[in-house]
Amino acid sequence: MNRFETPRRGGEAQIRYLDGDFQILANGSHVVCAVTGASIPLDELRYWNVDRQEPYVDAEASLRRHLQIFGRG
Repeated sequence: MNRFETPRRGGEAQIRYLDGDFQILANGSHVVCAVTGASIPLDELRYWNVDRQEPYVDAEASLRRHLQIFGRG
């Protein structure tokens, strides 16, 4: 962290996931992937589902969740 960055609490952030963006409701350093349970630093958060309000560690985790919900066919 450089001197111009605002320090974040080390815990899990509370996020509202929007189309193409997200809003931080409660400060934290990370969110937890809904599929794998992996910690995702906020500056690396790229994948989420707006309808389910879930974050994913990567595109594969997002696809796995989709297949869990909607099946394979």
